Amino acid sequence: MDLKTKLAAEEGKHDLLITREFDLPVELLFKAYVDPEIIVQWKTPPNSTAKILKSAMGKHGSFQMQISGADGKVMATTHGVIHDLVPEQKIIRTFQVEGAPMGVQLEVYDFIKLTDDTSKLSMHVIYETVAQRDMVLKGPASANMESSFNRLEALLGKRK
Repeated sequence: MDLKTKLAAEEGKHDLLITREFDLPVELLFKAYVDPEIIVQWKTPPNSTAKILKSAMGKHGSFQMQISGADGKVMATTHGVIHDLVPEQKIIRTFQVEGAPMGVQLEVYDFIKLTDDTSKLSMHVIYETVAQRDMVLKGPASANMESSFNRLEALLGKRK
């Protein structure tokens, strides 16, 4: 199966470039990143639940989300700070999973209108060290991202 999400990682670098085209208008794609009710629907892994603990999705805002397993046990808490937000164009933020060894990452999201009904997301993710970036690459991040993006597209495709 051909993956729609493309991941580029240059050897010895601290960063990743992730791109994905969506059969969604750019307005809906952007909304998926700033609307807490939508975020929990597509970012929640199967057999788990998510709760938004904090959502100030604007320039100089911040966010926090907790993911729990089917047994109710907290699996992960993520958080970050929004450094810049240009509606339907760009988000620059930090992202961290509490207690995880990957540290804080800087994420730059560019939302690109392709047509009235299609868009592209370009994500530049920068890690503190090459080792942290490589740790992410060795894990299930790529498959999890593909699955999340597929959920996002299916969820919002109904709203077009």
